[in-house]
Amino acid sequence: MIRRLLVADRGEVARRVFATCRLVGIETVAVYSDVDANAPHVIEADYAVHLPGNTPSATYQRTEALIAAAQRAGANALHPGIGALAEDPDFATAVLDAGMIWVGAPPATLRTLSVKTDVKKLVAEAQVPVLPSFSDPDQVPGFPVLIKPATGTGGAGMRVVRDANTLAEAVASTRREVGGDVFCEPYVNNVRHIEVPILADAQGSVVPFGERECSVQRRYQKIVEETPSPAVDPALREDLCRAAIVAVRALGYVGAGAVEFLLDVKGDFWFLELTPTLQADHAVTECVSGYDMVRLQLLVAEGGSLPMPGPPPIRGHAIEVRVCAEDPAYAWLPAAGTLHRFAVPDVAGSFRPLPQPGLRLDAGVADGSAIGMHYDPMLAKLIAWAPSRQEAARMLASALARAQVHGVVSNRDLLVRVLRHHSFRSGDIDTGFLDRHPEVFAPLLSSVDAVRLSCLAAALAGAAARRATAPVLGSLPSGWRNVPSGSQTAVYDGPTGPVEVGYRMNRHGDLAGWWVRAVDPEELDLAGLGQPPMDEHPPIVVVQASAERVVLNVQGIRLTVLVHRVGDVSYVDSPEGSVALREISRFPLPAPETAESSLIAPLPGAVRRVLVVPGQRVRAGELLLTLEAMKLEHPVHAPSAGVVASLPVHPGAEVDTGELLAVLDPE
Repeated sequence: MIRRLLVADRGEVARRVFATCRLVGIETVAVYSDVDANAPHVIEADYAVHLPGNTPSATYQRTEALIAAAQRAGANALHPGIGALAEDPDFATAVLDAGMIWVGAPPATLRTLSVKTDVKKLVAEAQVPVLPSFSDPDQVPGFPVLIKPATGTGGAGMRVVRDANTLAEAVASTRREVGGDVFCEPYVNNVRHIEVPILADAQGSVVPFGERECSVQRRYQKIVEETPSPAVDPALREDLCRAAIVAVRALGYVGAGAVEFLLDVKGDFWFLELTPTLQADHAVTECVSGYDMVRLQLLVAEGGSLPMPGPPPIRGHAIEVRVCAEDPAYAWLPAAGTLHRFAVPDVAGSFRPLPQPGLRLDAGVADGSAIGMHYDPMLAKLIAWAPSRQEAARMLASALARAQVHGVVSNRDLLVRVLRHHSFRSGDIDTGFLDRHPEVFAPLLSSVDAVRLSCLAAALAGAAARRATAPVLGSLPSGWRNVPSGSQTAVYDGPTGPVEVGYRMNRHGDLAGWWVRAVDPEELDLAGLGQPPMDEHPPIVVVQASAERVVLNVQGIRLTVLVHRVGDVSYVDSPEGSVALREISRFPLPAPETAESSLIAPLPGAVRRVLVVPGQRVRAGELLLTLEAMKLEHPVHAPSAGVVASLPVHPGAEVDTGELLAVLDPE
């Protein structure tokens, strides 16, 4: 039996496994990189072993270091988490050779699963529907097609080709990108991504747990998952589960995993792959089934038999969203920094099946967590479980909208808009949902009036904070004068550029007038600012103004605004939405000058590939280099034609946001 378990993963994955281990009496061992020394998963473990370094290859994906850590900590079992290690047959073999229990699929099965074309062939021979594969581009009979890497998972390297003229170059480019073989298969439009979670024990039992809808995706990565699928009726569910069982047995699979399918509008489906991990979206399955999937996974790893005779009944509906540190409006650019506050209201539990419908939060972060460039950008998974799909979506959207995510940009607003979108509510979703509905990329706080109120609240809270620490006459309201004179003003860098906030107080300390106006960036020396414009905004009564809470009466309606200030940034949360406002100094320090043709790093990361050399002539849009951050590769293209004048970076170099990558002499 498992006595002490090392989890070779980090964040919410490690915390999730640890939660079940505590429940069943298994001791836990965490591993951690330099930057994760004070991470929540390290603090919660019984024992923790340091892995020097920060990159995944030096820490969480380094086989010898992980085996040595488990042995030093006295662990007799190892859980690989849900990443690449769970799919690595060599790592599984190394764990078993070290005399430990491997919590995962058998190495022989993992070796079979590592070649997708071989998997599809075996599954097709078992009479499970599959899409045809073409390793030779000349064999492709029609378009569009999807190019896929022959090995690996996660959507990296996948691209759609819609005509024969670009196929050869696209195949060659994908081969260079993934560093291996690729194949093509027909691209099905308006398709849903459906997966059937399964557990299989060594005695031959295979139990499917309904189906999960995973169609709302970005870059072939899931961000919204739910069960049951709004497109699957009982008859189709039975067909999908039967096909999943056949595929699992054809591949000799044992353990927790998911059989993934594509489902079209006519109800036809095709096998996609078998993912040999617990899956990040297992929480929705736990909600509707009532079973602890990690507990069952550990039971199977110990050689035990599954305790249920067949698929458990579905109870209600569960929806999960992945809150990630990334900016959807800017090509999903990952965000790094300090997470100053992460709070979700009305959460009923974390990391284990809920006893009754409610909200579950599985987070790998806490207030003060450092969000680095080396790891996956996911901060947390928020799950709503309710009697119906509509109730679950409403509950989840409301909790997300009221959540506080301060310090890094996140996809929270996009997730709320997806959950509230009429097409999502009606179940009209597929893998092209985000492409068809660009309106979901708008921030929640998008109306002009809502932004103005947030700016006013930030200014009032800032003034209240200063008055609270004033050494003289601290009890007087901010801006109070015996004789009315000038106005209080502040300038913020807002969501659409610099804005000036101004207000006047009367002799009773009440708000006598206020305004918010855009400021031309060229005017940021503030010359001439501070005078109220002619068109002031409608009157507002300030009911309360403290450093962290501002209550406004807006035309007879009270509005509570929360303000959290960190340094010169005010994070403003209200029922209308959230915004971060950086106060601009009246006497800013001069910024260092850079050449007009400089290319600057848009995010912190590691230089992965450099495709040009100094003196080389490049075309507009040509790929110059790539940055790797948060497990994704980000291209840097030439903004115009020119000659590479300077190239101060090299492959493997780590760069910070704003660091110089290259200088082009434009033509």
